[in-house]
Amino acid sequence: MFTRIDHVGIACRDLDAGVEFYRRTYGFEVTHTEINEEQGVREAMLRVNGTDDGGASYLQLLEPIRADSPVAKFLDRNGEGVHHIAFGTSDVAGAAEAVGAQGVRVLDAEPRAGSMDSRITFLHPKDCGGVLTELVQAPDSSG
Repeated sequence: MFTRIDHVGIACRDLDAGVEFYRRTYGFEVTHTEINEEQGVREAMLRVNGTDDGGASYLQLLEPIRADSPVAKFLDRNGEGVHHIAFGTSDVAGAAEAVGAQGVRVLDAEPRAGSMDSRITFLHPKDCGGVLTELVQAPDSSG
């Protein structure tokens, strides 16, 4: 069902400072940036490594662009740090259905647009050991 850890989302107050830290400390480089108006964030994807399925694993740094965004609310409650984990799949709708059948609440009725033209859905953190979990289907997946 899952092919890799697609990314770990990290909430930060200053995206540029976060990028500089990961570049300087670990040598990670930004492979993609975008502003996601729907989610109210400016983000940077830093590639960690490639994977056996041809995908990659990333760190996703998230800076809120408005005070009412989920990431801004997370920062107010928790401060900077890990916001969510995302698992890669070739069929996000099928994976969400399979996980939902196990009693885990799927937060999106239908997969929606995500970073880098992916399709995504989220799982309720209360059903996932307190961890907000995202399922990601890359645009070139055959699902």
